[in-house]
Amino acid sequence: MKAIQLTNGFGFEELTMTELDKPTPGPKEVLIRMRAASLNYRDLVVLSGLMPIEVKFPFIPLSDGAGEIVAIGQGVTRFQIGQRVAGNLQQRFIGGDPRPGVLEESLGGPLNGVAAEYVVLHEDGVVPIPDHLTYEEASTLPIAALTAWSMLIEYGGLQAGDTVLLQGTGGVSIFGLQFSLMAGARVIITSSSNDKLERAKALGAWQTINYSEVPDWDKAALELTGGVDHVLDVGGAATMGKSINALRIGGTVSMVGFLSGLTIPDYDVSSILQKAATVRGSQVGNRDHFEKMNRAITHHRLHPVIDRLFPLDRIGEAFALLAEGKQYFGKIVVQI
Repeated sequence: MKAIQLTNGFGFEELTMTELDKPTPGPKEVLIRMRAASLNYRDLVVLSGLMPIEVKFPFIPLSDGAGEIVAIGQGVTRFQIGQRVAGNLQQRFIGGDPRPGVLEESLGGPLNGVAAEYVVLHEDGVVPIPDHLTYEEASTLPIAALTAWSMLIEYGGLQAGDTVLLQGTGGVSIFGLQFSLMAGARVIITSSSNDKLERAKALGAWQTINYSEVPDWDKAALELTGGVDHVLDVGGAATMGKSINALRIGGTVSMVGFLSGLTIPDYDVSSILQKAATVRGSQVGNRDHFEKMNRAITHHRLHPVIDRLFPLDRIGEAFALLAEGKQYFGKIVVQI
């Protein structure tokens, strides 16, 4: 089978197309013919060697993918040959709250990922995908969609009439827009591109803010709403303070990314006290959340937004586009 590997170290130049033996599923495992995989900022961090995890070389990257089960091991009860499925990022995170060890069970680092024609996964770490989605669309669900769903719906308790502030137009934010609209919430979305903001409006955003033209986007959100109920913060260090400032009293910030870094120097925590804010970190979501999300996606006939498709042998170009940061809207997908 064909697979993409990091051979001896980190970096784009180490990505290599290789030929490997097709794996065989063991007890309670399923063999999946992968059809598509999507890229996340997490994958870029792993590829760059900046993720604080131990990766053993040669290493197969990418956390998110979808395909068809073509063989099952002894004792498999949850699936049959022919079912269309995706893997959950944290393979043994079935339900409940995050626990110690969850991050060590993640696909695409430290576990081998899904950038291969065939992948073996334990049946507990696999979920059926909605029938109306293509493999390419379904490959976007495990991290970006599930993060937005878990933070807004499962943990955030999003209600009809709430206001959600979303940063940028990457995968998590666009899913956040779609799920917020499903719940009957209003959405404010930020971007440095007026073209992308127009696309967000076409998807149903209530208000948009160009943060290049309005650097104090937090104050603009306050003027629009008096304080938002939820913020999905993808920026991290450079945006967290403004995210908290944009909240209503008792609002929630979910930190789902760290595009601008992780360390906030000399941060005044009094704003958290004054806002009585809830600040929650994300570990994506468990399998139960994934299955509930897929039922909602099926009911609403939601389709993920895909910006660009690449063949597997052009995965380096796909990562380069992801690294640019501002050149895509929604998700970048690799066809396998």
